[in-house]
Amino acid sequence: MTESGRDHPPKTPNYRGAQFLTSAAKLNQCPPDEGWEVAFAGRSNAGKSSAINSLTTNNKLAKTSKTPGRTQLINFFTLSESQRLVDLPGYGFAKVPLKVKQEWTRQLENYLQKRECLRGLIVLMDIRHPLQPFDQQMLDWTQSANMPVHILLTKADKLKRGAASATLLKVRSALEPLGERASVQLFSALKHTGHEELTATLDKWLTG
Repeated sequence: MTESGRDHPPKTPNYRGAQFLTSAAKLNQCPPDEGWEVAFAGRSNAGKSSAINSLTTNNKLAKTSKTPGRTQLINFFTLSESQRLVDLPGYGFAKVPLKVKQEWTRQLENYLQKRECLRGLIVLMDIRHPLQPFDQQMLDWTQSANMPVHILLTKADKLKRGAASATLLKVRSALEPLGERASVQLFSALKHTGHEELTATLDKWLTG
């Protein structure tokens, strides 16, 4: 991509036009490090793939599995020639050997630390179990890297409105030390709610 291309970001992404691009096991297998990229990260059972499918209205775009931790590749989806969404391996990696966990933790850190086109991180947390140790580790990394982060409290349909709102306020309060670079919202892939707030954040990161 030319420098002039970097100076003139593309228009608002068309999420419904998202297409699978490629999968990568290591950083050097990723697409060229140019353009604008937003990554989705979360625990193995947080619902990353379901959120991406809900956002793009394509239930077959990101592969979902009834067995958490099956997705162990970095999956890239194009929105345009220079805009991408990225589905990162679920951290926690349920039911995989320790050596596999350690290797994927290393590859995940490589991607997060060295991928220059990464503009922001969407961290997904099950609203019933937010701010787990792995989640906090991810938030600490975003702070050290000066990377903006937006949290989706997924499966919000599992709680009544009052309980969901209370959890939202609790997490928002916990994020205060991170300042303006951290935000949080409710989201339900099942009910397809929370899209407007999510796309507002993605639009800002992918066009600026």
